[in-house]
Amino acid sequence: MAIGATIHTFEVQLSDVDRGVYEQVSLKVAQHASETAAFMVTRVLAWCLEHEEGIAFGSDVAGGDEPAVLVRDATGALVAWIEIGAPEAERVHRGSKAAQRTAVYTHRDPERVAGRWAGKRIHRAEDVRLVWFDPGFVDAVADAVSRRTAMVVSRMDGVLYLEVNGTTLTSAVHERRAA
Repeated sequence: MAIGATIHTFEVQLSDVDRGVYEQVSLKVAQHASETAAFMVTRVLAWCLEHEEGIAFGSDVAGGDEPAVLVRDATGALVAWIEIGAPEAERVHRGSKAAQRTAVYTHRDPERVAGRWAGKRIHRAEDVRLVWFDPGFVDAVADAVSRRTAMVVSRMDGVLYLEVNGTTLTSAVHERRAA
């Protein structure tokens, strides 16, 4: 018998000063049996930091036809393709061709992730953003998360301030281009 997903509920107060986004949202997030807590937390952080009208979690985190997080406009056109972890160059290439913008949020060593893409074809690689956090940050967030999580997410001047179930954490939001 296969193990099912664990459903997490996040009550998020989002204040992204850098982008002028201020929202209060409730998220239901399925943590699939094959998904680590760090991967799930990175998915939630990516959703928060990329939040805009039309954002959603993809239907399959295991590398199906959709990315882990995506944004569609009112017509249904794909605006943003947001991957998590360490996707293969071919997947990033496909996402960059399909959407207006592409980003990869990783909880892994960013140099190793980018190194796997070196010399491989990625459409508009100079526009693909690789985003990561300070070492240990994602694991600390994962340790603070429970099935019902209250989160206050604030970003200002490239720094992420997070309160997760009463635990306060801070990290720079690091970014580089794929090429």
